[in-house]
Amino acid sequence: MRAGIGMVGAASLLLGLLALPQKAGAWGVEGHQVVAALAWDYLTPASRHALDAILASDHDTTTRPDLMSRAVWADVWRRTHPETGEWHFVDIEIDHPDLPSACHGFPASSVPASAGPAQDCVIDRLDAFAHELADPATSPDERALALKYVVHFVADMHQPLHAADHHDKGGNCVRLALGGPRTVNLHSYWDTVAVSEVDPDAQHLATRLFHEITVDQKQEWEQGDPTAWVQQSFELARADAYSIGSPPGCRQDAAPMALPPGYDAMARGVVTEQLKKAGVRLALLLNRALDPSTVPVAH
Repeated sequence: MRAGIGMVGAASLLLGLLALPQKAGAWGVEGHQVVAALAWDYLTPASRHALDAILASDHDTTTRPDLMSRAVWADVWRRTHPETGEWHFVDIEIDHPDLPSACHGFPASSVPASAGPAQDCVIDRLDAFAHELADPATSPDERALALKYVVHFVADMHQPLHAADHHDKGGNCVRLALGGPRTVNLHSYWDTVAVSEVDPDAQHLATRLFHEITVDQKQEWEQGDPTAWVQQSFELARADAYSIGSPPGCRQDAAPMALPPGYDAMARGVVTEQLKKAGVRLALLLNRALDPSTVPVAH
C-alpha cells in the first residue's frame, strides 16, 4: 500500500480545510485518504504504473504529490476556486427526490472538463473527468487534474449527506450536541466525527478495511454506475443520517439536537461500509481508465 502523507502533511491539510465551507469536503481529510489508499490495493500493476507517471508529471504545489494527499486536492483547490464548489455533491431533496433538478438538468461538459460548467453535480463531473483520464490524447496538465478529481469525487458521492438534502444545506444547518460544550453540525458529523470514531489513522483504517472486504462484496460493489452509487448514498441519508428527526430548513435559533440512542453505532457502520465501497469503486474506475486490459470487450 502507498505510504501515507505523515503527521506534518496531514496536519497542514487539516488546518487548511478547516477554513473551507462545510459543504465542500465530504469525509474530511481522513476519509478521502482512506478511499485513495484502499483503491491503491485494488489497482493492477499497469494502472499503478500509469498513475505514478501522472502524479510524477504533476508539479502543482497545492498539496503534497503522493496519492493520499492528492485525494484532498479538490477541497483545498476549492478555497480559491469557489466556482468548483457545486461539483462535489448532488442535493437530492429527501421529501421530493428529483435527480435531474439536483444535477441542474445534466448540462453538457465544457472542453476541457476543468472549465466547467460551474452549475453541475458530482455525477456529471465524475463522468467528464473519467473520460479525460482514459483518453491518452488529454494534455498532461488536464489529465493530472482529471486524476485528482476522479479520486476525490468517487469518495464524495459515497458520503450520504453529499447525495441528499432536507432544505438544510445537506445537514449543515442541523446542530448536534456531542456532550458538554461540544457541538457539530450533522454534515460535519458524517464527514469527520463518525470516521474518526471508527479509526483516527487513515493508513491503518485502509489496511483494516482491505482485509475485511470479501471477494463477493467486491464483485457486488463493482456493479452499477455512479448514478446508481449516488442513489444508494441518497437512500442511506434518507433512512439513516436523517433518522435523527431534524425538521426541514435552516433555523438560526435552533438548539443543538442530541443523538438518538444507537445513532453513533449506526453511523460508524454506515461510514465503514461506504468507505469500503468507495475504495473498490474508485479502483474500478481507475483500472478502466488506466489499464485497457481491464475494459470488457464488446461482442
